[in-house]
Amino acid sequence: MERDPSSMRPPETVRQLRTPAALELADLTAIFEDLTKVVGCCERILSTQERDGAGEVLLESLWVAALVSYRRCFSANEHGVALSEQDLHETGLQGDVVQWHEMLERVRAHYVDSSVNARDHFVVGAAQDSDGNADGIAITSTPRPRPDETTVRQTGRIALELSRIVDQRIETRQEAVRDAARSMSPRTLSSLPVVRVAVPEEA
Repeated sequence: MERDPSSMRPPETVRQLRTPAALELADLTAIFEDLTKVVGCCERILSTQERDGAGEVLLESLWVAALVSYRRCFSANEHGVALSEQDLHETGLQGDVVQWHEMLERVRAHYVDSSVNARDHFVVGAAQDSDGNADGIAITSTPRPRPDETTVRQTGRIALELSRIVDQRIETRQEAVRDAARSMSPRTLSSLPVVRVAVPEEA
């Protein structure tokens, strides 16, 4: 929320704005937070992989969180606010960014598919003795490919560049919402729902 930098006092009252511009601003902020989470997850994966004995559960959790957060940025909500392939072109990144984007969606779909194991492919076979007779049952597993360093770095880079685009849109929309709010009369503002804001205690 934009505040006058010369004022250090917390707002006495905050009123909820539900104009199209205000709703778009809220959605853009949510997208920005998701992109920030993607970048954070990718950075954590890279730093964790550098340590020996990095936990597979942690790495997978971070990667899935990054994929889900990334995909949500491109899923239009009831207000129709979402990123698009055009935004990928606007990042200015080299290479086929759209193709990479589509690959991330396939990987995400694989991880969230409830019908398959995302980590391993299991096969059951019959163990034979020296005479060729069945002597037992063997269950083997083949690990599915894990995200490598290049994949994680590239994903984080795309999310970072997209976040810069979204940040610019947030700044522009903030100005429009602020101007609209200032044009409202005190009576009109007072009729809007109150938003409870937690105020940090003074040090």
